[in-house]
Formats: sequence, structure tokens, C-alpha cells
Amino acid sequence: MSGEAAPATPVARSWWLRASAVLIAPRPVFVSLRDESEEAVEARAEPISAIVGLAGVAAVLGTPVARTLLNDASMSVALIPVWAFLGGAVYALALYWLGGGLLYGAVHGLGSLGSYRRARQTLGLATAPLALTLVTLWPLRIAVYGTDLFRTGGNDYGRTDAVFGGVYFACLAWSAWLLLAGVRATHGWTWGRSAAAAALAAAFPVLVVLATKL
Repeated sequence: MSGEAAPATPVARSWWLRASAVLIAPRPVFVSLRDESEEAVEARAEPISAIVGLAGVAAVLGTPVARTLLNDASMSVALIPVWAFLGGAVYALALYWLGGGLLYGAVHGLGSLGSYRRARQTLGLATAPLALTLVTLWPLRIAVYGTDLFRTGGNDYGRTDAVFGGVYFACLAWSAWLLLAGVRATHGWTWGRSAAAAALAAAFPVLVVLATKL
């Protein structure tokens, strides 16, 4: 038996380009999720997993915890990438499997016959703008502030930081819009029905966050 990996098929190679195209032409990308043949599912699994993984790391870097890492004397600069990778993996798994489950339950409740896998992959593709920040916004932000970005009391606040924060939240809003567009495209629904599904899927996480703030 040969130990060499099988070469990527044309369909698999095309999905690496198609996954990135969701940022500029989302509808045909999401419509293609309707194809749930074995070849199509395998071809898009890696690109979507990569997007979700990058988005998870970007998300964990955007948490308040990240801004206080170096306040702890036991945390070194060298450990920050490790923390971000492990935390991002947890975020990615929760988003993809739990978030996908919530989206599946929401669309199923509104009459969808789509699979749990389709719901997961729709949500995964919708995180592409957040994943984009990891290779664009975050390197620039770290270059400007250095280690001060990971400790309170450093040079990490001010007008410039507000701009960075605004761009980050704009990308979060972009992801939310892509989720709405994705639900609409994959199911052929109206904007209103798609918005209702997205709102139902988000209701539980929002309630959890609000409960932790009380």
C-alpha cells in the first residue's frame, strides 16, 4: 500500500478559491452548499475548517481576556501565540458544532429540510470576514502596539485603537450579514424568514452572555 497522499481533485482545489470568494460574491458560494454529494462535501471540508480555525483565533484575540494577558507575571510574550491557538481551537469547535447545531435547530423549526452539515458549513463560511482579520488587521494592530496590546495600562488606547476596534466590529457585522445571506441562499428563503432563523439561532448565546453580565 502506498503511503503517499492522494492528489487533490479539481473540485477540492476549486473550493479553496470558492471559499475565499464568499467575501465578494457570497450567493453562488452558499448555493453550492446544496450539493451534498460525497465528493462535494469532502472537497469543501478543509477550506471551511481552515476559515473557522482562523476565525476562532481572531475571536479569542478580540476578547477582554487577551487585553490583560501580560498583566499576569507568569505569562510571557512567547506563550501568547500558544494561548491564542488553543483558545482559538476551543472557540472554533464551539462555533462550528454548537453554533451549527443552533442554526440547524432554527432553520429546521422554520421548515428547512437541510442537513446539520449544511447548517454548520453555512455558519463556517459566514465567519470568513473574521478569519480575514487574523491575516490583515491583527498583524497591523500588533505591529503598532506591540506587547502593550496585551496588557492594561500600556499604550493600547486612544483614537487609533478606536479605529482598529471599529474595523474589527465591522468585520463581525459583515460575518452576521453573510450568515443572513447564506441562510437565504442555501434555502431559497425570503430575507425576513432568513433573518428570523438567524435571530433564533443567536437568541440562546445572547441570553447566556447577558446572564453572565448580571
